[in-house]
Amino acid sequence: MKMNHEKAISLPNFSSSLFTIHLLLLFCLICLTQLPTSTVSAALILRHYSNETDRIALLDFMHRISNDPLNSWNHSQHHCRWQGVSCGRRHHRVVALRLPMKGLVGTISPHIGNLTFLRDLNLSSNTLSGHIPGQIGRLFRLRYLDLSANTLTGELVAANLSNCVHLRKIIVSQNGLSGKLPTNLSTLKKLQSLELNKNQFTGGIPSAFGNFSSLQLLFLEINHLQGSIPREITQCWNLNVLYLGLNNLTGKLSSAFFNMTSIIEFSITDNSLQGTIPASIGDTMPNLEGFFVSGNKFHGTIPISFPNASKLQFLDLSANYFVGKVPGVIPSEIGNLQKLQLLTLGKIPSTLYNLTSLAALSIRDSNLYGNIPPDVKNFRNLNAMLLSSNRLSGTIPQQVFDLQSLSKSLDLSNNSFTGQLSPAVGKLKTLNTLDISRNKSSGRIPEAIGDCLSLEVLYMNDNLFEGKIPPSLISLKSITYLDISNNKLTGEIPRELQKLHLLQYLDLSFNDLEGEVPTVGVFAVATNVSLLGNKKLCGGIPELKLPPCPAKKTQHRKHPKIIVVVFACVSVALIFASFLAFLILHYCKKNDKSKEFSEKSTNLNLSKISYSYLHCATEGFNETNLIGSGSFGSVYKGRFQQGGEQIVAVKVLDLCKKGASKSFLAECKVLRNIRHRNLVPILTCCSSCDLMGNEFKALVYEFMENGDLDTWLHPHSDGERTNVLSALQRLNISIDVASALDYLHNDCEPPVIHCDLKPSNILLDKDLTAHVGDFGLSRLYSRTIGDSSGKSSTLGLKGFIGYIAPEYGMGANATTCGDVYSYGIFLLEMFTEKRPTYDFSSDGCSSLSEYVETALPHEVMKIVDPVLLACQESSNHGIRGKEQLKNPGKLVEIEESKMDDFFISVFKIGLCCASRSPMERGNMKDVCRELHKIRNAFFV
Repeated sequence: MKMNHEKAISLPNFSSSLFTIHLLLLFCLICLTQLPTSTVSAALILRHYSNETDRIALLDFMHRISNDPLNSWNHSQHHCRWQGVSCGRRHHRVVALRLPMKGLVGTISPHIGNLTFLRDLNLSSNTLSGHIPGQIGRLFRLRYLDLSANTLTGELVAANLSNCVHLRKIIVSQNGLSGKLPTNLSTLKKLQSLELNKNQFTGGIPSAFGNFSSLQLLFLEINHLQGSIPREITQCWNLNVLYLGLNNLTGKLSSAFFNMTSIIEFSITDNSLQGTIPASIGDTMPNLEGFFVSGNKFHGTIPISFPNASKLQFLDLSANYFVGKVPGVIPSEIGNLQKLQLLTLGKIPSTLYNLTSLAALSIRDSNLYGNIPPDVKNFRNLNAMLLSSNRLSGTIPQQVFDLQSLSKSLDLSNNSFTGQLSPAVGKLKTLNTLDISRNKSSGRIPEAIGDCLSLEVLYMNDNLFEGKIPPSLISLKSITYLDISNNKLTGEIPRELQKLHLLQYLDLSFNDLEGEVPTVGVFAVATNVSLLGNKKLCGGIPELKLPPCPAKKTQHRKHPKIIVVVFACVSVALIFASFLAFLILHYCKKNDKSKEFSEKSTNLNLSKISYSYLHCATEGFNETNLIGSGSFGSVYKGRFQQGGEQIVAVKVLDLCKKGASKSFLAECKVLRNIRHRNLVPILTCCSSCDLMGNEFKALVYEFMENGDLDTWLHPHSDGERTNVLSALQRLNISIDVASALDYLHNDCEPPVIHCDLKPSNILLDKDLTAHVGDFGLSRLYSRTIGDSSGKSSTLGLKGFIGYIAPEYGMGANATTCGDVYSYGIFLLEMFTEKRPTYDFSSDGCSSLSEYVETALPHEVMKIVDPVLLACQESSNHGIRGKEQLKNPGKLVEIEESKMDDFFISVFKIGLCCASRSPMERGNMKDVCRELHKIRNAFFV
């Protein structure tokens, strides 16, 4: 067997040459036959490897998502069938990854760059964070990229998107991306849409953006971009929409911008752009549908060719410096814009009412005056009318309520409308929001208000409405917010209001309501209802802290005998008449005595403490105890020893000064009957003689540990700033002072006018709570109609320069409006650190009000007290010591993006109060409310 095997093996070696040739041919044939099979196997292996690469990249993407919303991404099915994944039919490679609004939390995997066939990547509206991975730059086939509405950070240049030469759309808006705009994006010749808005990009707009030859949409608004808008952008011949608003752009616009015939929407709102708008804009931009340039510094007249822009639907030219008289500011031809749907202007011509297609009319805070004309009925398609914060007057015309197209909002608040509210208001059956607050409307609230069945928000506060709350309000089943506070409403609270299940907040405060308060529905939560200022209410839930309602007396059964009933009634009547006669006689006697007593009451009440006791308490009025001096005397620190040591402030009147005695009497008269947490409490007084027999008068107050506000706001004579208040502390102090004035003006009878409000008359206790003091110039104000005096005869008018209302200089009587003016100046001083007597000529201004008004809104941070923006709060009482003032940090505990809004809001209130016209100043109750809103919006 072995031998045969060896022969079999060695057989070919002894074969003929022909056999060898046949063998070679057979081998070649076999190789040729097997070749296609090998090639197919290699292709299959390569495809499998590529698909596996895509799958691994997707798995790594999923592993970087901290939550698990991608339940379908598992090994039970092919990755091309996973949620949001799309593959090509030919190669089965991933060509699209679309996962918008899936709640993804985590970071973007850099392995996403291995999806080399990817053409569409959409991860918008999630909570993805971190940087945009640079590996995205490998996706040269990518056409659409949408990473908007996430929390991505870092610089966009790191992604190197310039390699994605096929990109047509980039959306990375609403993130936290920073740095300068990348210039290398300009190589993307096929890019049609670039949306980088709502980020934190800085620097200027690159001139290289003019190379976007295919670009149609460019959104760069709401960033921190600076500098001028490069003229090169006008080379984007296909640009249809350009949004650059809400940045810090400056300079003038090149005239070439207004020759871009392809532009449909143009928005550059809220920048500091200057110059004029060409008169031919309507001719050179025939496709224009939206033109938004509000909040800039454009001047001149509004272009007269706007009506030639026949497609224009949205026009916003407000908050600029256009000049001329009505109708010179707005050309009358604007009435030809029949397609206009949104109009926001400063002043308007009568031709406005030709705009019958108008869907929204917004002319707020524009100093409009006069009546709403009947022509308003022409707005047949209007769904929102916003005319708040103007000077409109007269009654609200019925034609407004005839606009049954009004479905979104009717806002006529903060005007001077008078008269009764027409029952025609019930025609607005589809209206969502009605606001007629802060007007002078009077009469009863019409029952027809209950016919506005779609109302969700109703504000009728701060008017003169009277009578009972209409029960028809129960018909407003959709109402969520209802405010009818600060009126003259009477009667009981309709119990049906507790059945409004959607009602979230109800404000009935400062009326004259009475009776029992319900306890269910909106009344079940104390924070959801406000009932302040209704002294006759009772009951309710314990958190409202209302007095309990008196027990209802059970009625006795009527006696069956009519004679007995008549006899009882007559007896009661006789007893009542006798008792009434006794009261009248007693009152007459008491009144005679009270007149005599009132003349002596002042002198009787002034001798409550002796001179010797005050002399001992102040160590002989030693200069070491001298706290300060004022208009009519000096203030000493004293110590009372009776019942434990008590530190007090003793104000000693210098009776040699003219008016000092009257100041003493005025302050005693005012402070005798008023009590408020933000007024300096008076403890006692002294009217006696000193050791030399001279007349002596003094007032004793509670001692305030932190002194007066003036020392906190302004440096000492050596220039050092030892005390610093944070923005919140200043706001709290401003609210304290406003609350005190509101009490004096609106809750005292008769009202009290302070007449000398300034920082040095505002004292701070150990908790930095403000207390208004020094009532030496105050006077009692008569509300009686026909009282020409408008004042008591206590004292001639005085005050401090800079805080005195302008009308006082022309001989006007003291009114509460004068205090409001002083408060406005005080509020501006609080946040600018500038005294009203400061020389503003270097800033081109003549007063503190003009100095602030000139800076609003775009340069507001230039006028804010610089210490607020450069110091760090070291304690709850501000900063003490110049060493600490050098530390970097903040005294404004607000997000940087909201700082401007905070200071603008405060300064606007100050300017309103400090208006030269008394009629334009606010009421202190309104001022308190607005300041509380600011504190809640920025600090709570």
